[in-house]
Amino acid sequence: MNDIISKNIRKFRELKGYSQEYMAHELDITQASYAKLENNSTKINVERLFTIAKVLEMDVADILELNKQTIFNQNNNINAFGNIDQFHQESKEIYEKLIQAKDEQIALLKSLLKNYIND
Repeated sequence: MNDIISKNIRKFRELKGYSQEYMAHELDITQASYAKLENNSTKINVERLFTIAKVLEMDVADILELNKQTIFNQNNNINAFGNIDQFHQESKEIYEKLIQAKDEQIALLKSLLKNYIND
């Protein structure tokens, strides 16, 4: 059973894109100690399991019973966040272009106003 839990923790960590170093930091242990958890060299107690689930932003039940639906849902969530990031970047670029166009219009209007006043 612990072997399955260790493998599931590793799979979910990889799905989240987290490094062993990140997980170790969040759990306040060394990377080597964390690697032993994933390799089933160290037993995982219940308290540690709940902490790992919290870091992975998951329910303990998902770690205990990894199934294809859970992986599918995690992948969809990750893809959705990727799409949100892409949308945010595209929106930012459009916003910057609008600001640049506005600045150019202001400069043109100032120039026209200056010419009008001088005439």
